[in-house]
Amino acid sequence: MTPFGRTLCAMITPFTPAGALDLDGAQRLADHLVTHGCDGLVLSGTTGESPTTTDAEKSALVTAVREAVGTRATIVAGVGTPDTAHTARLAREAEKAGADGLLVSAPYYSLPPQDAVEAHFLEIADTTDLPLALYDIPSRTGVRIAPDSLLRLAEHPRIVAVKDCSYDFLSAQKLIPRTGLAYYAGSDELNLALYAVGGSGCVSTVANVAPDRVRAVLDAFDAGDTAGAARLQHRMTPLVEAMMASGLPGTVTAKALLAALNLPAGPVRPPLRPATPRTTDALRKAYDLAAV
Repeated sequence: MTPFGRTLCAMITPFTPAGALDLDGAQRLADHLVTHGCDGLVLSGTTGESPTTTDAEKSALVTAVREAVGTRATIVAGVGTPDTAHTARLAREAEKAGADGLLVSAPYYSLPPQDAVEAHFLEIADTTDLPLALYDIPSRTGVRIAPDSLLRLAEHPRIVAVKDCSYDFLSAQKLIPRTGLAYYAGSDELNLALYAVGGSGCVSTVANVAPDRVRAVLDAFDAGDTAGAARLQHRMTPLVEAMMASGLPGTVTAKALLAALNLPAGPVRPPLRPATPRTTDALRKAYDLAAV
């Protein structure tokens, strides 16, 4: 079950040197990512700097990327906020702008109990006709989507997927067959592992800079070359570590590498700060090593 595709990129949001939304850059980057292997794009997620983009910018981004990729890839719009009414409004605006699906995180900061988390998701699922991917990322939200909640939420016809950043691999293995939900790895080091136990694919930050290499791992597995898939994943590991475990957010490392590769990126918005030249050099070395 791949409701949104298989190799999705958690796309950065390009900005101009002055920090404004760069819609031309977003279109060029989206076209590049789809041409080089992505069949889905997640916009305005964590990597897309959703906390520092406006509602109008989020809608404009969906419209521009839809124009650039047409029907070649699905577009999933991140609409997660700590406010249920605001999230519902963003969901409706994303649908009008041309999104194919919605990525909805648990409401953060207020730390609601599980019944409130469930009610939040159900209200968003009833707000539009778009399918939902639930974003389980407790390291950012402070709230886990509990396994029992996922079992109940899976009964809603428009709740179809999970972007799993829970680092609870055991729970994922148990829930995939029980819920029928499409599970997407949201942590690049687990792309192959989750896929091998029945996951539907990945929502990858690393795909911003290496979409063909991220896809190649899953292609090899689908072709029955499990050893080859493992080799390709191992080759990617230094890049994954450099981008995702260096102490910097993936947004920062992805934008630094994209700029080094002459692809649209631009600066990050405060409070994020750009990578140093030394960090960028190390990222480029890891990127080159992944191609060997």
